[in-house]
Amino acid sequence: MPSYERLSELLDPATTVLLTVECQQGVVGADGALPELAEEARSRGALANVARLVAAAHENGVQVIHAIAERRPDGRGASRNARLFRAAERLPVQQLSGTTAVRVAAPIEVAEEDLVVRRLHGLSPIQGTEVDALLRNLGCRTLVVTGVSANVAIPNAVFDAVNRGYTALVPTDAIAGVPSDYTPAMVRHTLALVATVATTDEVLACFKRPRRTGRA
Repeated sequence: MPSYERLSELLDPATTVLLTVECQQGVVGADGALPELAEEARSRGALANVARLVAAAHENGVQVIHAIAERRPDGRGASRNARLFRAAERLPVQQLSGTTAVRVAAPIEVAEEDLVVRRLHGLSPIQGTEVDALLRNLGCRTLVVTGVSANVAIPNAVFDAVNRGYTALVPTDAIAGVPSDYTPAMVRHTLALVATVATTDEVLACFKRPRRTGRA
């Protein structure tokens, strides 16, 4: 784990953005399309930790972006070039635009200043979406990546962030995947090679640190 000083340097509120990935009712909610993933995110505290990070970001001037995956009722523009996409079309809960399934899930609270980016295609919340341009306009240097899943969207987000020159930081207890032993393996063998990894409490300690004031 990085030192407190190193984390504090990375997590300057002026250059840090917190990204929540697919933390939507139809994915991690109690009646979501993927009950095993939802149970993993909830029972192991990942979703609660995302909510804690979002609340602290709101309190400490860190910009939050919520990345939502959805599809049109007619399916126009949706990806169909992988088994995952074709399987999603058959799920009992569909992530349809404008429905409760694509609302950010409790206990995460969305503030007026948050940005919500919705995508109709692909695996990544960054590639082919508004997120990269928004990050650059916001002056982002460090992107804190949270949410689901550690199987697909989270590594995609981390790789895309790193490839675009951002420092990716992953709070390891604020992401979830299935099966339960997959997430720590993904962190250890893949994400830790390209991203800074920390715990939610370590990130919160940096978000809430006393700010320097100007000289008298």
